[in-house]
Amino acid sequence: MKSLIIAVQFLTRLPAPHIAVTPNEFASAMRWFPAVGLLLGSILALGAWAGSLIDPWIGALSGLLLWTMVTGGLHLDGLADIVDARGAAHGDRDRMLAVLGDPHIGSFGVIAIGLLLLSKLVLIHALLQQASVINLMTLICIPFIARIGPLIWTTWLPPLHEGLASRFRGAIRPFDIFAWSSVALLASLRFPVLLAGAVFIPLWGCWIKRQIGGISGDGHGAGIELIETALLMTLIVGSKLS
Repeated sequence: MKSLIIAVQFLTRLPAPHIAVTPNEFASAMRWFPAVGLLLGSILALGAWAGSLIDPWIGALSGLLLWTMVTGGLHLDGLADIVDARGAAHGDRDRMLAVLGDPHIGSFGVIAIGLLLLSKLVLIHALLQQASVINLMTLICIPFIARIGPLIWTTWLPPLHEGLASRFRGAIRPFDIFAWSSVALLASLRFPVLLAGAVFIPLWGCWIKRQIGGISGDGHGAGIELIETALLMTLIVGSKLS
């Protein structure tokens, strides 16, 4: 239970009890990231549904605002840093790493955040227009699936540097990945579109390894944001084709 509380404190801005945390306890909290994803998905779906009772665009905006406020834009910052670093690198790895370590957000990062938020807004609106209970239930699972990614990346990829992400290495057990993947597989039996996560998660890992060289907190955050958006797109396309 303590690890779950730590995970909620780290990944969200939701109120939680103040507790003392050791470095090992902080690292082990990563095992509960997918559970926090289910909590976020429930808040997102509830907000989107409630707003849609007025208008689908209001529902999309309500859901997106809750999604962003509850996470505090934590993962958006990682996306911006990755895009800034790649945009400014021009083939120079040292320059890329220097930009990646810069806490300031550049023009590439601002554009990436804007485009991603706009994409999520449009995709949630498209989902609400279909007025499908199944789609709303799938929406709950999307943040959950995306947060299985960090468990896999942290055990598969080398740490880019000694930082926040490197603390998680060694804390994730094979059982953790197996357990959450099994839950995801069970959910996909009801919502097959979620199987796309089995493609998007390794794809992001391959891209990070090839283009960046290792995983960092920014890589985790960017991956979560992009996989959530890709799953939303897959959900909409799948609904149209079915």
